Amino acid sequence: MAKKPKKQQQSGGTPATVALTSAGVDFTVHSYDHDPSHPSYGEEAAEAMGVSPDRVFKTLVAEVDGTLTVAVVPVAGSLDLKALASAVGGKRAAMADPTLAERTTGYVRGGISPLGQRKRLPTVLDDSATAHPTICISAGRRGLEVELAPTDLATLTAAVLAPIGRA
Repeated sequence: MAKKPKKQQQSGGTPATVALTSAGVDFTVHSYDHDPSHPSYGEEAAEAMGVSPDRVFKTLVAEVDGTLTVAVVPVAGSLDLKALASAVGGKRAAMADPTLAERTTGYVRGGISPLGQRKRLPTVLDDSATAHPTICISAGRRGLEVELAPTDLATLTAAVLAPIGRA
């Protein structure tokens, strides 16, 4: 059962939590000890927080027709690159080079947040997010997640909602 997130007043924090605080959005921060040997950042987060993997979303960076694009999908599944391209009016999508993704977003792999990125990128949120009152996304570093309403995430990132995840 999802708890109602509480507004967090943060001094400092990550760019993602600063962006949420500045926007006046209600959110809850969840932290856990990151295990570098865990095979999946997202599954580790779900396990550590005791949250269903369909409510924990991973942030992936892909290139759609040469434009870096953020895809936010449940950790329980994977990204459908063809659906991502279609969602933004493109023809071809491929996962972005991890170094380029880190340099462009300002975050490290496993801690990339769709919020507070160094360069704002087009964002697509899997429409399954709207089935939940709140979802969890990376707060901008490994071992730190934020829980917020998917509508707030979509608004703050100007995200397109589309079926881009697959089980």
